[in-house]
Amino acid sequence: MQKKKVVVALGHRALGTTLPEQKAATENSAKAVADLIEAGANVVITHSNAPQVGMIHTAMNEFKKLHPDYTVAPMSVCSAMSQGYIGYDLQNSLRAELLRRGIYKPVATVLTQVTVDPYDEAFYNPSKVIGRIMTKEEADAEEAKGNYVTSVEGGYRRIVAAPKPQDIIEIDTIQLMLDAGQVVIAAGGGGIPVLEQGEELRGASAVIEKDLVSGKLAELLHADELMILTSVEHVAVGYHTEHPSPLSKITAAEAEQYIAEGQFEPGTMLPKIEAAVEFLKKGGKRAVITSIDEAKAGYLGRTGTVIE
Repeated sequence: MQKKKVVVALGHRALGTTLPEQKAATENSAKAVADLIEAGANVVITHSNAPQVGMIHTAMNEFKKLHPDYTVAPMSVCSAMSQGYIGYDLQNSLRAELLRRGIYKPVATVLTQVTVDPYDEAFYNPSKVIGRIMTKEEADAEEAKGNYVTSVEGGYRRIVAAPKPQDIIEIDTIQLMLDAGQVVIAAGGGGIPVLEQGEELRGASAVIEKDLVSGKLAELLHADELMILTSVEHVAVGYHTEHPSPLSKITAAEAEQYIAEGQFEPGTMLPKIEAAVEFLKKGGKRAVITSIDEAKAGYLGRTGTVIE
């Protein structure tokens, strides 16, 4: 029996924030992913990186302040660092968990670049807050370099664009590894955003929404299923009311109607639903959104919000 190809997207809860938290969280996440593999899934894993990339960006900027001869690391480099740092813990935790269960599968992280459109409207309306709190003088210096800043409690912080993913550079490598029966960790944190300039790839000062990249990855791999693991067991409509209503099974058309009604919170549940709908429109069979603790039950159709 042919195994189902499943792209599994891990949210913030699956990774923690600090180094010790991440180590413990990835061990728990490894159990959930191993459950899916035992249940017959051929898995590619994506993950968030918001706390980690923010920590790296802040650390690199502070290092530059102490050592003026060094250059500040651009966002694309910080994103690459976060992929390696998270992938290191995640692949080792999953490898150990599989071995404990008598499953012998290679697990590897692929440093993944994702192309974006230089004319994406997001570049003109940056929305993602990153990095440390700055003084007015530091914020002015950032703006003088062409960067965007926003006022926050205690000072200012940088904001960057969140363009939509167009293509995944390493997709053939990921496909080959998946076809060979390996577990692949790819497009971490939404991937490293790059712009195509002739034969060159140039890092973009941006971040990409992890859920949208997960949907794009599932589409390009012709996956059977997109599984988004988050902090809630079901998606709910009426999230801003006293009595939200959980959804068990809906169609892509119904999901689009709920989007039009503003039923999903921007920046949290909305991109998950958008990714699921886009995946289904491009030929996907099923999308599931549920909590990481209910991953296996969601995969088996016993819980979670199923979109078909």
